[in-house]
Amino acid sequence: MNKLISLTTLSIIVCLSGPAMATQPHAAKVSDHYKAVIVKIPTEYEVCTKGNGKTDLENFITGGIVGGVIGNNIPGEQGGGALGAILGGALNAEANKSTKCTKHIHYEKKMDTIYSHSTITFNYDGKSYTVRFKK
Repeated sequence: MNKLISLTTLSIIVCLSGPAMATQPHAAKVSDHYKAVIVKIPTEYEVCTKGNGKTDLENFITGGIVGGVIGNNIPGEQGGGALGAILGGALNAEANKSTKCTKHIHYEKKMDTIYSHSTITFNYDGKSYTVRFKK
């Protein structure tokens, strides 16, 4: 029985220790590939304007008209239109002197090159193969 086990073990070792018959890949080449992209770089800035773009006289007249209409509609008030016109004009002219700021974002576009993928090209069993992968 011991001879049978020894003979079987020896046979397995001899079979497994022989040279491999498979064709090994050779001349493998790895290449990295890149692509061009557009990157947007945001820049925030603030634009400030003084007033509403009209002169003080234009603001006074606009406020006076609105104030006069409102003053004339107050029941039982003598001269309400004139008082409303004067107050409305003065308040509108003064209110539109303030500075108003608005925020804006500008995007600067920049061309950049980034990694896309890699390929490995090799020959196996007489044929050439190319495999695409990411690192």
